[in-house]
Formats: sequence, structure tokens, C-alpha cells
Amino acid sequence: MTGRMQNELMRLDQSESRVEPKGTIGLQTSMGISEDGVTDFTLPKDGLLEFILSPANLNAAYKKVKGNKGSGGIDGMSTEELLPYLKEHGSALVASLREGTYKPNPVRRVEIPKSNGKKRGLGIPTVVDRVVQQAISQVLELLYEPQFSETSYGFRPHRGAHKALLKCGEYIEQGYVFAVDMDLEKFFDMVSHSKLIEVLSHTITDGRVISLIHRYLNAGVIHCGNYEPSQLGVPQGGPLSPILSNIILNELDKELERRGHKFVRYADDLVIFCKSRKAAKRTYEHIVPFIEKKLFLKVNKVKTKVAYIRNIKFLSYAFGRRSGKCQYRLHPESVQKMKAKIRELTSRSNGWSYEYRKHRLQWYIRGWSNYFSLAGYKPRLEEWDSWLRHRIRMCIWKSWKRVRTRLHNLEKFVSDKNRVRMAAFCRKSYWRMSQHPTVHEALSDERLFRAGYPTFTGCYVDFNKARGYY
Repeated sequence: MTGRMQNELMRLDQSESRVEPKGTIGLQTSMGISEDGVTDFTLPKDGLLEFILSPANLNAAYKKVKGNKGSGGIDGMSTEELLPYLKEHGSALVASLREGTYKPNPVRRVEIPKSNGKKRGLGIPTVVDRVVQQAISQVLELLYEPQFSETSYGFRPHRGAHKALLKCGEYIEQGYVFAVDMDLEKFFDMVSHSKLIEVLSHTITDGRVISLIHRYLNAGVIHCGNYEPSQLGVPQGGPLSPILSNIILNELDKELERRGHKFVRYADDLVIFCKSRKAAKRTYEHIVPFIEKKLFLKVNKVKTKVAYIRNIKFLSYAFGRRSGKCQYRLHPESVQKMKAKIRELTSRSNGWSYEYRKHRLQWYIRGWSNYFSLAGYKPRLEEWDSWLRHRIRMCIWKSWKRVRTRLHNLEKFVSDKNRVRMAAFCRKSYWRMSQHPTVHEALSDERLFRAGYPTFTGCYVDFNKARGYY
């Protein structure tokens, strides 16, 4: 089998451009993944490691890792160097995995800032470990998808945030207008390894696979050049963490279903819906002990709250209810984050070219508009577009550093020489100058639009045209 695996790897680059059959996603049809979900396919639970190490599964894992790109781990190997490495060492890698002698590398710890000023830690595995993790993840997905709750939406095929939000809307329209907005404190860092292994062992009887997953959990972390053991948690950043997080939290889903609760979960974001505040409080009091004493996770009792649906935030949305219908709204924090991001994109300190800045703005505003398309924000489009235009004018004006440059550019569009000189020599702040009548005339909305700068209104109209609403 190792020889077949190596031969398959040698053909990977030639096969990457090949179109997959329409009925399959990533893996071969015989592996049971289709566009409609998991087909009737029985995995060999006892010989699961052979299935993970099959050439087809490893090839699919390689393609996924290569397509995702991403930075390297502690060894510095990039995805571009992965294929030559696997051609040379693929057989030895598979043999060590089968014999149980393979030792995963520690992950490289990186910290990214959060909106609240704190930092989120990510663990970046080496690209070789990413391939192995991806191969495990693909098979675990086949094994566990039939077990997962219908109201769990995160990190699952053919699901997503919008479907989770629409399910919330269903419950709200049924009268479940009070909610337990559950916050699991540092979830990915707090998962108990022993509890996770126990849960995995209920389904997986191949001890070699359990042992391999355990070795990945205990691989450790390299942070600032120092090794740190990993006794808790599933580090975010690797292909295994999403499926493992769903497997442990599926225990919570099953308990909520057993008790008859209406809930929606997206990864570690959970909302439990109730018909009265009293019922919501009772649900909170009963479910917290299960989470903390049975799953050994920690509930953030400061951030977790029982509230009317108007006062909760889920997946950056807020909710309302009018005439029995759910209304999706923009949460104020979502607008603040959007404006903060646009301030970053229109800052002159990043040294971007006009074209690159336009590309980044288009990419961000289109993505933001599409994600929040469920919310009724049409009345605010004009306000946001006016603000966005001022930001763009300020950015352009700031780039015209010298008076001579300002005179030259303003004269192209404004015929009144006195107005041009008054604006060019004006020492008001960049923001105030973006609202100056002469600058506004030179950099009019129409000219900025023709130059390719996006607008919220344009993205809103385009998205709704695509959905057939215009």
C-alpha cells in the first residue's frame, strides 16, 4: 500500500487541475460524501487506521492542505515544498503511522488580536502534520456526521452561519423569545484530553487511531522558542480541532435534545431558546452543572446571560420580533467592527497602492454585505456610503502631500483657479478637507465610482439581483 501511496503522490500535481465528479466533495464517491450529505456507507471501525492511510484519503488530504496554503509550522516547510518531501518520505511516513511510532511535531504558537483587545492563540502544525490531521479529520467526519445534531451548524459540510440564523428565526417565530446565551470560557484551550478520548472511544474501537489522536493532543506548543506541554485543549489552527470540538460538544447537544430544549449551536457559540424568562433561568441552572461536571468545560458566568432575544448577539447578529415574524438586525458591535476595519483599509500608513486598496475594499465590503444580507440595513446604506466616500477622499487627499501635487490634481477637475488655490493651501485636517466643497467636486461620488471604488449600496443591489429580488 505504501508503494501505491507514493505513486499516487507523484501524480498529485498533474491531477490537481482535474475536475471532481459533481456528486463528490474532496474524496472519492466510494468514501460516502455526496452533495446531499453522507451516503449509506459503513466504515470499518476496527480497521479505521487503514482507511485513514488509504491512498485516496491521503491524496484528498494533500490536495486540501495544498489548496488552503497557510504558513509553515516549527520546521519552516511550506506547502510548496510538501510534494517533493512526500515523494521522498511518503512511504516511511505511512509505515511509521501504521506501526504507531510516528511522533507529531509541536505546534507553532501565534497570537492574533481580538476585538476586545485580548489575543487568541492559534497552534500552527507543520505541513506534514496538517496532511495527517486532515486525513484523520476526513474519516472522522464520515464517522460522526450521522451522529451530530440537526441544530449544530459549525464546521460541518453543507451548513453555515446563515442556516444557523434561519433556524433561530424559526424558533423565535414559534414563540421561543427568551434565550440562554451561553459563553464557554476559552473553550478550545479548556477541552479535557481524557474526556475527549473517552468520548472518541465510544465510537472508535481501533486503538491505533485513538493513540494517534492522543499523540496529537499531547504534541505540545513552541512559543517564543520555548516548548510548553499541552495538557488541555485542542489548539485552533489545525485540521483536527474543528471535528474534535464538534465531537465533544455533541455530548452537550445530545443532553439538550434529551431534555427537549430548542437550541442552535455554531462551534462553541450556543443559544438555548425558551418561551419564558423563568424557563430560561431554570434551563441555565440545570445545564451549567452538566457542562462543568460532566464535560469538564468552564462556563463564563459573567458573559453568559438569560435575556429576551432582542438583547442577545449570535454570530454577530441581533434579533427582533414584529407581528410574529423574526427580524434579523445588525448588532451595534458589528457596525463598529466594520467601521474599524474600513479605517484600517483607508489608512495611508500602510503604504498600499490605489489599486491594491480598491481591491481590499471591494473584497471586504462585498464579503461583509453578503454575510449580513439577512439583516434589514437598507435605510443605513446612504449614511455608510457617505462616510466611506469621506474616508476615501481623506486617504487620497493625504496622498497628495505637496501643495504642487494638490494644485495639479485639483485643476484637472475644478475650473475655478481661486477655489483650487484656497483648497491646495488650506491647512485643515485631512478629515475636514475630505468634506471641503472643492475636494468633494474633484473627487465626486461619480468619479470615485468610475475609478472602481465600491459602495455599500452597489454591493447590496448586486447581491439582491443575484437572489432575484431586483
